[in-house]
This record gives sequence, structure tokens and C-alpha cells, in this order.
Amino acid sequence: MRVCISYFPKRGGTLWRMEIILVPGFWLDASSWSEVTPPLTVAGHRVHPLTLPGLESREAPRKGIGLRDHIDAVVKEVDRIGGRVVLVGHSGGGAIIYGAADARPDSVARCIYVDAGPLAEGGVINDELPAEGDEVPLPPWEGFEDGDLVDLDEELRAMFRARAIPQPKGVAYDKMRLSDERRFEVPATIIACEFPSSLLREWIDAGHPFVSELARIRDVEYVDLPTGHWPQFTKPAELGQAILAAVERTAVERTAGRTG
Repeated sequence: MRVCISYFPKRGGTLWRMEIILVPGFWLDASSWSEVTPPLTVAGHRVHPLTLPGLESREAPRKGIGLRDHIDAVVKEVDRIGGRVVLVGHSGGGAIIYGAADARPDSVARCIYVDAGPLAEGGVINDELPAEGDEVPLPPWEGFEDGDLVDLDEELRAMFRARAIPQPKGVAYDKMRLSDERRFEVPATIIACEFPSSLLREWIDAGHPFVSELARIRDVEYVDLPTGHWPQFTKPAELGQAILAAVERTAVERTAGRTG
């Protein structure tokens, strides 16, 4: 994939620079995006990687932190930035950005799901993850599917485990609550890693419940980035390019007046 570094003029001669909020998946903080963001910042876009409540450190309190707290943290950042933003969510972060898009549909120009997707009303991110009290530690590698671990070699596994922070149990176990059907109008990009996009489309055509919410979104594009479940570690440069391409398509659409 070739990186196209460019700016998009808007009325008055200034430039569209997109505000990009990056939401990590389970067990990770803002620093997990560090090798992904360079193409975005070089292109002039502003990035806002988040560390969500309870993920500040291994010693941080996690009791009482639930899915709504993580969604609210993203919404707070959307409101702080103001204007239109692009939300990027990896893995469980996909459900979190979808909840934020539901809360602020007029403020979200695009949701980019990295090996993730939207979570429907009443769904949970993963209540089968083994918890210890109020938290879910990173499970042993034997607890993952082979597809999760593609390209995650021994060095990367050691790095990941050394930086992993236990996830608040409530975020994994709580049910999603949604309220605004304008969320279906927010354009989406699916960056498919573990499963090819062709399989996702097959599931949609078959009416599979796993993709029921994705099937209701009006404008969805698919990008294939074959690797395991953690492309920010296994293919960070390629992931950065894929996000950049989606962001710059969004900027072009804004300039043309198609997304407000």
C-alpha cells in the first residue's frame, strides 16, 4: 500500500486536518499506537491516543469501571476537541468507539475498526475472558486462537506481556446500551486482519448475528490487512497507512461537502 501524503483545502484557503482519536484494545494504553501514528502526523493530522480508565498502570484501581465509563471517556475527548473527529478502535475498542458514535453521531466523521466492529444493543465485548476479582489479566497465549497470534513472534509476545495492563472486568462483561439510530449514518471502515473482509461479507449475507449491527450501517468500506489480532505490533507501518487512507478519504468527502 502506498502512502499518499497530502492536504485538502477547504473554503477560505485553510487546510482540513482531521482530529483522530485512537482507542486501544484490551490490556493496552495510549502508547500501543506509537508505531502507527507517524504517517498520520506527517500528513498533518492531529492524533489523540487514549489511555482509558483503569489502564493507567497495573496498580490503577479497576473496581466499578464498566463499559459506559470507557465510552464516556471517549465522548469527553470528542467534546474537548470539538468539531468533527475520526474514531479509531482496535479489538474491544471498536465497541467503545461505536458507543461514542451513538452518543455523538453528529461529531463523528468516520469510525475505523481495527480487527473489530460495532457491538449491538445488549451485546457484550467478551464475558468469557477469565477474571480475577475486578480485572481481567492478559490470558496465557494458549488461551488464544492460532489466528490471533499470526506474526506475533516470541519477541513481540514478550514485549506485549511486559506492557500488558489488566482490563477492568466490567468493560468486558457489561452489556452495550445504544439510543440513537443516527449512528447508522456514520461511515465506517473495517480493517480486516484475522478474518478476511470477504468472510465478513459472507456473514452479513447469511444474516449472522455476529455482524448484525455492521449490516445496518449505511456506508461501510473494507480494507484487508492480513495478520493476527494485534496489527499495531505485527504490521504497524501498514496499519498506519491503512488508517491514513481512510482518514484522507474522509477529508476529501468533507471538502466535497458529502459528510458535512
